Formats: sequence, structure tokens, C-alpha cells
Amino acid sequence: MLKHPIIARLAVPAFFLFLSIAAKAQVVIEPAAPVGADTISDKTRATRIINQRFDAIYLQNARVSTFGNEYGGPLPTQLVADLTGNFVLFSTPKSRFGFIFNPRVKLRLLRTQGAPVKSPSYMPGGTLYFRLNRDDYRPSFLSLAYSHHSNGVRGPTTNADGSFNTDSGKFTTNFYTLAYTHGNRADRGNLITNRYETLGLELHAALIGEGYAHALKDQYGFVRLNGSFMYNLQRKRPDPVDPDKKVYTNWMRLQLEAMYIMDTYSNYAFTDVQKRLNISAIYYYQLPFMQNVALMLGGGYRGQDDYNIFFQNSYTYLTVGVAAGVSFGYRGK
Repeated sequence: MLKHPIIARLAVPAFFLFLSIAAKAQVVIEPAAPVGADTISDKTRATRIINQRFDAIYLQNARVSTFGNEYGGPLPTQLVADLTGNFVLFSTPKSRFGFIFNPRVKLRLLRTQGAPVKSPSYMPGGTLYFRLNRDDYRPSFLSLAYSHHSNGVRGPTTNADGSFNTDSGKFTTNFYTLAYTHGNRADRGNLITNRYETLGLELHAALIGEGYAHALKDQYGFVRLNGSFMYNLQRKRPDPVDPDKKVYTNWMRLQLEAMYIMDTYSNYAFTDVQKRLNISAIYYYQLPFMQNVALMLGGGYRGQDDYNIFFQNSYTYLTVGVAAGVSFGYRGK
């Protein structure tokens, strides 16, 4: 039985919505084959081309790694990193599915004596993708992700006075995220623009009493609504080897992300935006000689800090540095 009423209200409709969308995706009508063509082979080839293009779209939406610093947090830092590996374990033109193993580690090097790294966030996980339509210029797909989040510390989560032990306290939670993404591509002369909007529901295993540090109960958000928007620009440039040819390479990107805690949490009102909302905006710029790397500038607000045991902190911040990942390797044609 579900221990939180809100999961019954959110998870059940989300599950049936997922089944409805997946069922519709299975009965998409194939376009008619050209007159005189081999119908079976042409349909198979066309489907595999679409699957291959969606595999590239999945990579373009994969999380990037960032390395730099943040300013404005309660604990001054001299280095902040959010490192994500994207290991493609399943990607074939023969299937509309894709799977990426994406372990993630967050680090904050404090600006104090000895420059300690306070309990990094370890977040191994994986994401399963499922193509919904056949239009790579207006792609739609589902993703189902699992992630573990802990700080690798074994001390008591709370102190004797009931406060959270941010020095050596254990933090752990497991969660699943079901998301829907829709995109749009436009070719405009020397530019290719890609836009993606994603809406997702994040549910933690703590809702059924599993996979979490028990002191987090009623103190941490276990039901979250996630949203993101990405606008990416690719520009046509001369091929560095053959100047007579032109190639499209990534140029600029704007990434917006938001999260809102939906369940009961530390007696904060549902409308308490200062404690329930996380929001960020990051601008990426790639110079012509950069390969899968971009300069990064951004900022945002964290109503609940996403750095493990420090989750009670709320603050505005500015971030600057560099970003890297397979996401920047996407090439339009």
C-alpha cells in the first residue's frame, strides 16, 4: 500500500498516461511507399533511418558535465564540478528504444583551510528512451530514468539535537523519473536550430518505505515535478580539411531547468516557492576549435539544495566554467 496519498493521485494517472501514449506510438501509420518500390524493404529501411536519427537526438538531450565555480552559496567554494558519463549500452537502428548508463558525481571544493571536498554526491543511474513518432524534425519521445543519490558517508544522519549532521551524516535516496520530451528543428540558411521541451515526474522509493535514509522522512521532497527547455544553435562553417565543403557545428545553447516539490515537506505550504522551487538558466558558447566542449555562464535559485545532506540550504547563485559531453557532438546535416 502507498504510504503517501499524493503518490496515489500522481503515479496512477501518470502510469495510465504512459500506457496510452506508448500504445498510440505502436500503431503509427507508415507513409506510403513510392510506386514500384519494394514495400517491405523500403518500410524497414525508412524505420531504421528514423531510429538512427532518434538515437542521435537522445544523445543531444543527454546531461553534460560542468566544471568551474559557483558564487552565492552559504559555503564559499573554489571549485564546483558536476560530472556525468554517458555510456550508450543500447543503440541500434533496428529498435525505437535506446539506453544510456549515466553515472554522475557532484563535487564542491570548499574555500577553507585544507580545501576539503565535503561529502560528494554519488549518483549512478540509467535512462531508457522510447521513440513516439517518426518525425525527426518534430521528435517526441518518452524517457524512464533510475538514479541513486548518496554521499558515501556512514555517520548518523541527524545530531543529538535533531538537526541534520552536515559534517559526517549519511544521506541516501533512490528515485525514478518518467518524462515526455517534444522537439522542433528548423533549417534556416546557415543555421540549424533545435528546441526541446521536457516535462517529468520524479518519484522517490521512500514513498513505499524503501531506499532512503529514514531521517529524511517529511524533511525532503520525494515527489517532484521537473521541467526543462533547451534551445540549440548550429552554424555552418568551412570544413577545416576541405575549405570547399561546409559542415554544421554547435555554436550556442540556452538551457532552462525547473523543479518543484509536490509532497508534504517540513510543514512548508504548497505555495512556499522559496523552499520548494529550484530553477536555473545556463548559456553555453562553443568556439570553432572546441570539440564537445563549451564555455558556460549561468545562475539560478535553489529552494532545496541538490547537494546531498546540505539539502536544507536555500540560496541564489551564479555559475561560470566549462561544459563537456556527447550532447555537444551532435551534427546536423
